[in-house]
Amino acid sequence: MNESILTAFLTAAVRVATPLLLAALGETISERGGVINLGIEGAMLAGALGAALGATAGGPWAGVLMAIAAGLTVAAVFAAIAVGAGADQIITGTAMTLGSIGLTGAIYRSAYGPAGVGLTLPTLPVVPLPGLAAIPVLGPAFFQQSALTYIAFLLVPLLWWGLFRTRFGLALRASGESAEHARAAGVRVTLVRVIGVLIGGGLAGLAGASLVLAQVGTFAEKMTAGRGFIVIAIVVLGTWHPGRVLGAALFFGAAMALQFLFQAFLLGVPYQVFLLLPYLLTLLVLAGVVGKVKAPADLGR
Repeated sequence: MNESILTAFLTAAVRVATPLLLAALGETISERGGVINLGIEGAMLAGALGAALGATAGGPWAGVLMAIAAGLTVAAVFAAIAVGAGADQIITGTAMTLGSIGLTGAIYRSAYGPAGVGLTLPTLPVVPLPGLAAIPVLGPAFFQQSALTYIAFLLVPLLWWGLFRTRFGLALRASGESAEHARAAGVRVTLVRVIGVLIGGGLAGLAGASLVLAQVGTFAEKMTAGRGFIVIAIVVLGTWHPGRVLGAALFFGAAMALQFLFQAFLLGVPYQVFLLLPYLLTLLVLAGVVGKVKAPADLGR
């Protein structure tokens, strides 16, 4: 493998991993509080549409802000039903995703018509970091990306600090391990869990913005294509720890970028075969890891 192909592969892997990392960090916060949000797929999709609408109206950063707002909206509805009203989290999350698919499709067709946004959508530019971007192979991959990639990387230590070095982080983790004991210690479990879900929704919306504004440059119905469920696998593989979630997201990003590498080698295999790889990995990870890692004790309750 020559250097240019390796550089292109790693650059694609990091770019593809960015929305997965953002959403997985948000889901980590939510699940640390004891709430598993399968509506993360719907929040990402809502964020993607919000990014397209905002970017069309006011440029890419307006799209980023609208994407976060869309993700927060989906998360707020989920929190009201699953946390506030105590409904089943799995059923509520699934319903949120299905509802988001239908609603975003309807809004998209209403806003853009059958032609869609095409390639006219303004996107975030690549921002090379001086000096670091010139490092062979790794420089373009990690230091010649959009601002959202750098934000995702910076969030890893920030969220680690928030989880393990603040009172709120302690309250969140206590709520996820034993809501009963946390309440006995004076923790407002419902409020803490709602905040955790909202953080997760906002980051999922930001993930949708990354997908639209820094990766594909357009919006299409159902464009998240199951990434929300890959995010759940990333959180499990990363054992609910921001640092390890980063490694898991890069692993899945590399798996999704393999199609470009194999096409470069001209193997003659339809690229759709390689599109199956991340979803196959998701099944293998969940089958091999679940039961061997310790989830928050009150997760899903």
